[in-house]
Amino acid sequence: MSTPDGMIEAKDVGHTYATVHGTVRAIHGVSFSAAKGEFLAILGPSGCGKTTLLKIIGDLVEPTEGSVTVNGISAHDARIKGMFSYVFQNPVLLPWRRVKDNVALPLEILHRESRSPADMLRMVGLEGCENLYPKELSGGMQQRVALARALTFDPQVLLLDEPFGALDELTRNTLNLELLRIWQEIGVTTFLVTHSISEAAFLADRILVLSARPAKVEQLLEVPFKRPRETCLRESDDFLDLMKCLREKLN
Repeated sequence: MSTPDGMIEAKDVGHTYATVHGTVRAIHGVSFSAAKGEFLAILGPSGCGKTTLLKIIGDLVEPTEGSVTVNGISAHDARIKGMFSYVFQNPVLLPWRRVKDNVALPLEILHRESRSPADMLRMVGLEGCENLYPKELSGGMQQRVALARALTFDPQVLLLDEPFGALDELTRNTLNLELLRIWQEIGVTTFLVTHSISEAAFLADRILVLSARPAKVEQLLEVPFKRPRETCLRESDDFLDLMKCLREKLN
């Protein structure tokens, strides 16, 4: 499950946490690698540990077993160097800051000169919205702001935890296309946790299929569709066959 030019290497990753009823093993023996610029989706049953694994990759949770390295250094050191950026289901925008100031926040914290907020808002299709406040935006527009903020300092790894899960299907499909366009433009290594089989199959180069808890790797599946991908792909027989295959693995 390794790639010859693996940028991210997870080796025998496990995580156990304590509850009032004793310890719970959430993840066990997970190993995989991801190449630079690859888009990898993480699928698995609800509650299996997908988000925990994503947080371990980004050093938001420390594994109790195994290790994750990024370009040969630990995930901890990679986070300290600002190599990761995160987008969660809740966009977590500061309501008292205008859109442009929300996007600029990482640059202020990290004291970096990188892409301008105006350029990033243009990239995500929000040109002209710079001076609006979050409450003046739709849910889909707020997630575009969160994505612009995550990319403004040129991270090497983008970690997405159900970023479109709370949106209606039409908005979600539109943002899938936007995410693909942006990813193809900047080439950032991307991990996406999703409950949507269709979303994983449409966006990813490979899909990491996890078992029920404790999560183990059921399969690291290559997505066979060429890029660029268009909406009509979702209606093709090959796409529906892949979805059926994934659904059977998750049942």
